[in-house]
Amino acid sequence: MTAGNPIGERPATAIATSPLRNNMVSWIRDVIVSLAVSIFIIVFVYQPVKVEGTSMMPGLDDQERIFINKFVYHWESVERGDVVVFRYPNDPRKSYIKRVVGVAGDHIQIDDGRVYVNGDLLYEPYVLENYRDDRSYPEVVVPKGDYFVLGDHRNLSSDSRDFGPIPERAIYGKAVFVYWPMDKLGKLH
Repeated sequence: MTAGNPIGERPATAIATSPLRNNMVSWIRDVIVSLAVSIFIIVFVYQPVKVEGTSMMPGLDDQERIFINKFVYHWESVERGDVVVFRYPNDPRKSYIKRVVGVAGDHIQIDDGRVYVNGDLLYEPYVLENYRDDRSYPEVVVPKGDYFVLGDHRNLSSDSRDFGPIPERAIYGKAVFVYWPMDKLGKLH
């Protein structure tokens, strides 16, 4: 008999891994997975956006940071009252944020600043009295696949009164959440 390993036993050549190395590998894996999930969410679902301008005051101020949901309109339709982000019809390189007040088939008329949808005065608690204006707009029927949008700060807003209804294909997100400044943190209404 020769000295060495008993019959059927394999020699001990495997290097034992340290708990520190195992923890590092696990931590790196978790960071990579977290980054991949975050990138997926930001690219395909939620996108951080900075508001530029005052046309959506008081709900959204200039330089506020919000999240928009870029995927929601794949499952549900745009509805009256939604705050949407869209490509500006006259320059698609620019993005605008406005509130939808009319959907396809709606009759929209603005008389001395008061918005009528299908003959009924639209209840707009988000438009403060000192943000209203007295502009009128002749009655229009919102075409199929289009939306009539207005800013909440009516006397400082360039909106469908200026460029007409916007096509659905121009809308790429719904504003859903304010994350900066912290005192306004929360869901958008």
